[in-house]
Amino acid sequence: MLFLWILMEASNQGQGVAVREATRDDIETLVELNRLAYPESSEENIIWGRSHLLSHLRIFPQGQLVAEIDGRVIGGASSLIVDMGPEPLRMHTWAGVTDSGYFTTHNAKGDTLYAVDVYVHPEYRRRGAAAALYAARRELCRRFNLRRTLAGGRLWGYADYADKFSPEEYAERVAEGDLTDPVLGFQLREGFELRGILPNYVRDPRSRNYASLLEWLNPDYAAPSRGRRKVRVACVQYQMRKLESFDDFARQVTYFVDIAADYGSDFILLPEFLTVQLLSQTGALTPGEGIKQLAKLTPRYKELMSSLAARYGMTLISGSHPVEENGQLLNMCFVCLPDGKIESQPKLHITPNERKWWKINGGKSLQVFNTPKAKIGVLICYDIQFPEAARYLADEGVELIFVPFCTDNRQGYLRVRYCAQARAIENQVYVALAGNVGNLPDVSNMDVQYAQSAVLTPSDFAFARDAIASEADYNEETILVCDVDIDDLYEARSQGTVTPYQDRRRDLFDYACKLERSDQIRRVPEEGPLG
Repeated sequence: MLFLWILMEASNQGQGVAVREATRDDIETLVELNRLAYPESSEENIIWGRSHLLSHLRIFPQGQLVAEIDGRVIGGASSLIVDMGPEPLRMHTWAGVTDSGYFTTHNAKGDTLYAVDVYVHPEYRRRGAAAALYAARRELCRRFNLRRTLAGGRLWGYADYADKFSPEEYAERVAEGDLTDPVLGFQLREGFELRGILPNYVRDPRSRNYASLLEWLNPDYAAPSRGRRKVRVACVQYQMRKLESFDDFARQVTYFVDIAADYGSDFILLPEFLTVQLLSQTGALTPGEGIKQLAKLTPRYKELMSSLAARYGMTLISGSHPVEENGQLLNMCFVCLPDGKIESQPKLHITPNERKWWKINGGKSLQVFNTPKAKIGVLICYDIQFPEAARYLADEGVELIFVPFCTDNRQGYLRVRYCAQARAIENQVYVALAGNVGNLPDVSNMDVQYAQSAVLTPSDFAFARDAIASEADYNEETILVCDVDIDDLYEARSQGTVTPYQDRRRDLFDYACKLERSDQIRRVPEEGPLG
């Protein structure tokens, strides 16, 4: 839903200003508008680029606003939600609080709206656009029931007084009315309170790199209830068996979904290549012939999984199934939501076995799924062995990673298991595993399976001693049901014995992630703020 605020500002023109959420169609306009509004910042390479604005819209679309006059975009504002910890007014830098402008520090569980910037076309200044954007941001703070709005305000005129006053003295004199500063003065009139000075906040010659620390307290803030946010996860350790028909397959799957529903599960995870057992109802086929036969069953498979998710009111992570797209075979996981919607996540990394016998290709997109209970991602089997993929999901706010897998022996299983445990610890997220057991003697390239399904956690006092929330007996068909506390993740990230997700040396290590869809390009290293 696109929220819209219409504000009539008193001005010489008496013209109305409309404020709405930004969209992808606004990005090129906002990039150019930013350059026009901050020509000196352009020289310092600290204005927005396309990759930054795409990241903002992906991570927190509600916080990205534009102002219009007569349908023309003439201003913009960017915000994110942060958790400033036990000292909300602590010293910080612009790059640190925003991840150099990419907003991966956004924390939906935080209590502070961070006002990153406001910019208006030079030809439209003094017509109420900035005031309209500030008013819309106050409404945003109220809407999300956040405790405060924080901002690092530019000391626009400090360079002219640096030989006379310290930055603290300059800001105090502006607040008392002895000096005028067009930026700080405006922010104070908009209800912000001066709380201090931030040194080395951002490269800005006019302010000598100083910024004012400003706070607006939400008068309507209501402290949230202290109830924990728990979710229940069911992992099906599924025995592969000979089937007579697709209906036989549907009965087996429905049986496990029904059990998960009886236990009140929010999520149910099925294993990788669950549908390969359907080949047991046909005559002997080569691996290549068999996988193409399975791909033809995709519509029936999706309909079954989607209907089960809707009928039982849970999010169903349907294992994986071969899908043909544009003449290529992909190993695809369908995420089926309680409202009947179907999303998909292809396997990115393909094993030598999959390439050789089934001609499977790797996907090029990595999705984040906003479900009713948690923000989740899916990494299929081999994918969990590559830390970059899990880190990307964690940076996008994922709380729970689901890993459907299929391994034929203990060594293969342990590669998946140990890497999944590492991903849970280093990213401070939950990781749930579900695999196949049993054998299919009449199906080529799917002879035997080995599994021990589990739900893994970070390693700290808030979690189980061995960082294992629960695990199944190995090589037995069963369903593993366990609760995980999402709030524990956020507390561990900010107050844990160690805080690996927060303490990552972003000043030393960075990565570029280019995915197939343009709105998923995370960053271009030399573009924009502090690039």
